[in-house]
Amino acid sequence: MSKFFPAIDRYIARLVIMPMLGVFALATSLLVLDKLQRLLNFVAVQGGPASVVVKMLAALMPEYASLAIPLGLMLGTLLAFRKLAISSELDVMRGVGWSYGRLLRVPYIITAVLMAANLAIVFYVQPVARYYYEQLDYQLKSGALGASIKVGEFTTLADKMALRIEDSQDNGRRLQGIFARVTDGGGQVLSISAREGTFLATSDNPNTIILRLLDGTIVQDRAGPAGTPRVLTFVRHDLPIDLPRVEAFRERGGKEREYILPELLRMGWGAENPEIMRDASVASFNYRMVEVAMMALLPLLAVALAIPPKRSTSALGVFVSIVMVVSYHKVNQYGSDIAALGRVDPFVALWVPFILFAALILWMYWRVAHVPGGQAIGALETFAAKSGKLIGRLLRRRRHSRAMQLAPAE
Repeated sequence: MSKFFPAIDRYIARLVIMPMLGVFALATSLLVLDKLQRLLNFVAVQGGPASVVVKMLAALMPEYASLAIPLGLMLGTLLAFRKLAISSELDVMRGVGWSYGRLLRVPYIITAVLMAANLAIVFYVQPVARYYYEQLDYQLKSGALGASIKVGEFTTLADKMALRIEDSQDNGRRLQGIFARVTDGGGQVLSISAREGTFLATSDNPNTIILRLLDGTIVQDRAGPAGTPRVLTFVRHDLPIDLPRVEAFRERGGKEREYILPELLRMGWGAENPEIMRDASVASFNYRMVEVAMMALLPLLAVALAIPPKRSTSALGVFVSIVMVVSYHKVNQYGSDIAALGRVDPFVALWVPFILFAALILWMYWRVAHVPGGQAIGALETFAAKSGKLIGRLLRRRRHSRAMQLAPAE
């Protein structure tokens, strides 16, 4: 191990991997929390089981990982080299002849592994997971995952029954204070009240369940103006409920992001397909490829932004790096959208921004690595330092003026 990975490489690996994993976990958690509230509200409105929220979040994880992995890679490398620079270890390493290219060997090994993982995600995992998410969404809206009986509210079942309960115990297994109003095709209406009830499955017909009611009353309203209602009491009464029939969900491929990469290529180059389908497929393919290719530039960007000016501990580079990566991701999304509409060629909309972004990063890295005393964002560092001093003076003057106003007059 020491032959292939000397002590310096193992040291840099530890500096990179720990913050990288922390950033990855933090970014994923923030994205999940942003979606969690919407999913909880959506599931509550649709009346599905709470367990479906976990399944839907799991189906979204590959999509979140495709953004969190590059962000974690960049910030992990940036924070590692920032620590080396602030502690002057980087000056020692440079003094003994280690170039930035040599110090970036381990970060680029990690980058190669993460690029392969991200490629696998966008190649197969993310499209299949997205289809699974759409399937869960459809089943939830159609009632295939079951409907929750809300306490104190009327719930419509199979368009023939209105059910209301006062209380629910044992995780919904025991219902208390039940009122149901049932109609049939002949116009007969049953008004049923019961002390408690339980839902039971039937073995012979999976599309029907039984609501077993205990200690209640049935008021039967007969059809016609001359009909007189009948009142019946019961100790136990089984009320069959027909579950709604759910149509089979569509096959995978209703949207471009549900196709794996070979399918996108086949659709994009198929002359028999409509032009708008070809444009959308080629745009989606290039969007995924350019997102993976961009990861190869992140270690260079991290080094360019990690090293603050001498005798400075400014963290401006961390902020700039996040803004650059997120902004570039949004530019790619916009380019993919307009390319899918056929307004711009997909190669122009996605690869031209990549070339410009790559040129900017290479220039920033060259300034830091090959220009003595060069800074990639030196002007921004100077502006931030002067702005900080100006704001500090204004705040001190404001506090001094406030103290003078509050001082008692002699």
